[in-house]
Amino acid sequence: MLQPKRVKFRKTHKGRRSGAAHDGATIAFGEYGLQALGTGWMTARQIEAARRAITRSIRRGGKVWIRVFPDKPVTSKPAETRMGGGKGAPDHWVAVIHRGRILFELAGVDEGAAKEAMRLASGKLPFETRFLMKEAIGQISRKEAADNES
Repeated sequence: MLQPKRVKFRKTHKGRRSGAAHDGATIAFGEYGLQALGTGWMTARQIEAARRAITRSIRRGGKVWIRVFPDKPVTSKPAETRMGGGKGAPDHWVAVIHRGRILFELAGVDEGAAKEAMRLASGKLPFETRFLMKEAIGQISRKEAADNES
């Protein structure tokens, strides 16, 4: 599973989950993408489960890009421990996902296979997602530009 090799600080604050993504909100590498429509934390286990679902679905064809990395430690205290005693030990790693973030990209397969692979992957994730195509994004932006000119 994914996790950082080294971190500057062992424990982090919880942070804010609301808002839209600024970076990583467009398809950069592949032809197809899976975009988050909600916000939340995506654990390293969920990323791995989605990756396995995609690679098994496309079999030997295509290339997969994972556009998120779990670099935030989440702490937890042992079960049946009394209150107090400070913050718990790091338990697992999560990636903070904002609305609009591209999670996975795919290239080298046909649209039907890509759509099915992304559908299977989205079932492993804790928020709603949508399937995107690179050409479709270009067509939408050209259409919006034409509408703005007139």
